[in-house]
Amino acid sequence: MAMSISSTAFRHEGDIPSRHTCDGLDLSPPLTFHDVPATAKSLVLICDDPDAPAGVWDHWLLYNLSPATPGLPEGLPDGGSYPDGSRAGQNSWGRRGYGGPCPPGGTHRYFFTLYALDIVLDIAEGATKRTVLEAVKGHILDSATIMGRYSRQGRP
Repeated sequence: MAMSISSTAFRHEGDIPSRHTCDGLDLSPPLTFHDVPATAKSLVLICDDPDAPAGVWDHWLLYNLSPATPGLPEGLPDGGSYPDGSRAGQNSWGRRGYGGPCPPGGTHRYFFTLYALDIVLDIAEGATKRTVLEAVKGHILDSATIMGRYSRQGRP
């Protein structure tokens, strides 16, 4: 079977609850990983918004997650590195950790993409998405995406 990613907070192409956005508690959503390749050495998770007015906006970047990780709990604490060896990259706000949907107007799409890699990345914590994507070239075994939508109340 192909690798997949799901959430109990929203379905694929569904609405992201406000608790996971700047209008709510800004908690990262719970995610579950399915059918990660047995040969994977690490996982990367990227959440971004391609509908942002200034170009793609990076909301969350985690790398060197263990391939044995069944997923992520709701409200993963922000940080640079975690006890399991995984690391947080820099989002478009310049912070390490999750920054939830906060579109200036309209409905935006948020893509949570999981990559299974045949290596553990040798890059420092706080890396940018560009650095991580350069490092994964030629090392992606599989990928999976769940997309959620969000529009702020009272905004056109």
